Amino acid sequence: MKKVLLTIAMAVVAFTITQAQIQKGNVLMGANISNINFGLDKPNVFSFNLNPKVAWFVADGVALGTDLNFGLQTAKNAGTDINYGIGALGRYYSGETSGEVVKNSMLFGEATVGISGVNPSIGGSTNGLGFSFGPGFTYFITNSIGLEALLKYNGVVGFGSSAYAHSLSLGFGFQVYLPGQATARKVKNDMN
Repeated sequence: MKKVLLTIAMAVVAFTITQAQIQKGNVLMGANISNINFGLDKPNVFSFNLNPKVAWFVADGVALGTDLNFGLQTAKNAGTDINYGIGALGRYYSGETSGEVVKNSMLFGEATVGISGVNPSIGGSTNGLGFSFGPGFTYFITNSIGLEALLKYNGVVGFGSSAYAHSLSLGFGFQVYLPGQATARKVKNDMN
């Protein structure tokens, strides 16, 4: 009987912690990487795009924060392309349980707006207002670490030799969900 009660208690705590990751007051930190190429399909080409982010949950399932972006593509005898950006980030997770596709997973939408630039070595460069949006999927491998995939449309409107630049990216990465004080208190109370 004690084993059954202990198992039920552990399941309740695990469920509470899983749902607590996206509660108001928590912090999300991590990065995505996309456009990775080490010259396997195109010889003498190296490219990547790194996208670190930090956000605070201002409400359950809603996070606001900062988004950075740096991309590099270099090819032998062809020059270097550089992409950059810094701006505001917003994420919305679809419901506590209705958004769960697979056990310990969540769907979300992400949008950013800020200052960005696309500066290829050949062709038109664009620097100005950058924006992106798209759907994502997070699978929680632990109570506080999520592996994610994010499909985003990226655009830059502004100045330079080209007035508009855009791309579609599929990024993979991880996010760490740090509990706020309210979440830590709730988990502690559930354990007592």
